[in-house]
Parts: sequence; structure tokens; C-alpha cells
Amino acid sequence: MKRGKTNLDVFEAIKSRRSVRAFTDEPVSREEVMKLIDAARWAPSAGNIQPWEFIVVREPKVKQGLAQAALNQTFIEEAPVVIVVCANQQRSGRGYGSRGVNLYCLQDTAAATQNMLLTACALGLATCWIGAFQEEEARKVLNIPNGLRPVAIVPVGHPAERPVAPSRRSLSEIVHHETFGRK
Repeated sequence: MKRGKTNLDVFEAIKSRRSVRAFTDEPVSREEVMKLIDAARWAPSAGNIQPWEFIVVREPKVKQGLAQAALNQTFIEEAPVVIVVCANQQRSGRGYGSRGVNLYCLQDTAAATQNMLLTACALGLATCWIGAFQEEEARKVLNIPNGLRPVAIVPVGHPAERPVAPSRRSLSEIVHHETFGRK
């Protein structure tokens, strides 16, 4: 690993990534999907437990079921591929008890999801991180066993839109120092 040099590609991906809700018909290859999941598996995880599981969906009827579970976000059906990121609560629980089940596995899968989104951006693919969905419906659509919690639905495709960057809060609003909250 080189030290002292900044890799601008990472910052470019972070700043150019957008939530895209319209996709072209162009297919997403198996190799591209595997690159996304490979990037996801390199995310940090509590105790290196790696509690993630990924369900790759291409079947139109299954995508339709996921769209319905996601409060009728029908753009999910348009994506050539949908990746459902799941947290293996049992795996995290074995290492960290209830804190692993209720927190660490969610943090870990969130980090994996972000790796996937940034990699998709770098590959010229579009994604949208969907957390608004009815878990039990998604579980039924995909026949997900107990102990595995669906955390994110990620449609993946080639963008049919280029959303503008949303505004961000300024650094001065969000950076606090060790005196935060003291009077």
C-alpha cells in the first residue's frame, strides 16, 4: 500500500455516486455482479465475522414481488439485476450476542452495501440503496430462512437518468470536537 498519496478515484466515486431509479435495457453481466459482491465482501466487519449474504435476482416475477414488498417502488422491476443484501444474525450473534444480532450485523452489511454502490459507480453502473421495504414480504418472496435478515434491496443497471448532486450539509454544521455538548 502506498502512503502519502491520495487516490482520487475513490473520492470521485463517492462524489459522483447517485441513487438512480431509471435503467436502460442493457444487461449487467455475471462478471460485473461478481465484482460488486467481491467489493462488498471486502468491507470491514465486527470481529471479521463477515455476516453478509447476497441474493442475486434476475427473474422478472421475483423482481416484481420485491418491488411490491418495497412499497410499490416499481423501478426495481426495471433493473436487469437486483441484489438483496442480508445480515446473518446468527453468525454475528455467535461472536457478539445480542449486540451482534441487533447492531453489528446491520453496520457490517451497511458497509458492504456502500462498497457495492461505489464499485458500481466506478464500473459505470447505476444503483439505488433501498431500505424502505416490508421485511416479511421480502423474506417470503425470496424464501429467506430465519436468522437471515434482508437489510437492503439494490437494483443494478445502466443509468437511464443522471440525477444532479443533492445538497449536503456544510462541514461546519456536522464537525464537532471533544467539547461537543459541554457548557
